[in-house]
Amino acid sequence: MHDPVAPPVLIVDDEEHLRITASQTLELAGYAPQTFASGEAALDALSADYPGVLVSDIRMPGMDGLALLREVRRRDPDLPVILVTGHGDISTAVEAMREGAWDFLEKPFAGERLADVVRRAAEKRQLSLENRRLKAELEAQRGAPGPRIVGRTPAMQRLTAMLQRISQVEADVLLFGETGVGKDLIARSLHERSLRGGQPFVAINCGAVPESIIESELFGHEKGAFTGAVERRIGKFEHANGGSVFLDEIESMPLALQVKLLRVLQERSVERLGSNQPVALDIRVIAATKIDLKAAAESGGFREDLYYRLNVVTLPIPPLRERREDIPLLFQHFAVVAANRSGLEAPPLDATGVSVLLAHDWPGNVRELRNLAERFVLLGGAYDYRLDMLLEGADPGPSEMPLPQQVELFEKSLISQSLANHQGRISAVCEHLGLPRKTLYDKLKKYALKADDYRHNRLL
Repeated sequence: MHDPVAPPVLIVDDEEHLRITASQTLELAGYAPQTFASGEAALDALSADYPGVLVSDIRMPGMDGLALLREVRRRDPDLPVILVTGHGDISTAVEAMREGAWDFLEKPFAGERLADVVRRAAEKRQLSLENRRLKAELEAQRGAPGPRIVGRTPAMQRLTAMLQRISQVEADVLLFGETGVGKDLIARSLHERSLRGGQPFVAINCGAVPESIIESELFGHEKGAFTGAVERRIGKFEHANGGSVFLDEIESMPLALQVKLLRVLQERSVERLGSNQPVALDIRVIAATKIDLKAAAESGGFREDLYYRLNVVTLPIPPLRERREDIPLLFQHFAVVAANRSGLEAPPLDATGVSVLLAHDWPGNVRELRNLAERFVLLGGAYDYRLDMLLEGADPGPSEMPLPQQVELFEKSLISQSLANHQGRISAVCEHLGLPRKTLYDKLKKYALKADDYRHNRLL
């Protein structure tokens, strides 16, 4: 009886005793081998997105190992093929590697050697399929409006539902959240989901623009308005006409400029510096802050009238520590993006890696997680892909979260990942996790997870 989560392996050899020996070796190593006497028979059993590895002898009657390799690579170039060569047949092995074989084994070989090569190939296959799945999800999302917001926790579901509703009305919006939670992504998503999606989206970091030039940046100026104004300049507000303006870190805006911003919001017009001619504006203003603007207004650090003008609709964005079940999925998403950009690959998360991610407090939120995923892809090999070594500031000691809560969170995360990997197919999740169907249903009910939410590549 095979372990329901054992990776499958196709073994192809025309000699029965060799098929039996290889099959027994791999079964003892925790795999689920299938044996075939010919390459043609193996191809008939090879399904699309086959989740395992193929091991084949090279010298066989009919379709030999090299011909089988070529046909497998034509069907799926990412499927690892391990070829077995006769003693001293180095030229054939070189040709096999040139044709794209994952590795080769020279007869006679030890069972441990076979198991080790298959293990590495199976890890590669798992990573390739995970990348393929996430790329497909990214492609499916490409036609949807707005940047991709990854997350299935109730907090993110509420945020996404609010985002969809607000995008269809013309109210200005205030985004509130800690540093690194993704306020810029939410702002862009809000813009692109709205009827203004095809118009300009102009982002301004109020804390990064020097106070001496921010007024000119926002409102523009006429030629000769001040020393150095050698030509007319269109400001950010005017440039965004018809679209949206995103004012990030609005709490950093100088008080004197807040008065002028209030006038722009009320009158929907702007005057360039050095001009008395108002320019009508058709814009939506999306502001973002990491502090409590009401408290800042009460203490005199922010204009109270501007706060109430901005506070028509406020969207709170949850920090990462309040949506921990999303962390492994987000990490995988960022790792795939980094791998595609760099051309490198990294192994999929193991249980230890997931545990490290869930135990960390994430003061830098999504930005910190994205940076870790990029380090994992670019530098992970130098640290044996150990997240505890790559994660700056991680606490190596016990988490402050009680152990039962850690265990439940870890279990929920693994079930959620498996549901995502198998698009909500209960039978496939049961097989992957090695759970009876009733046990899985009990756990889905316990953690308020619904298989339907993971079907059709739904990613909130």
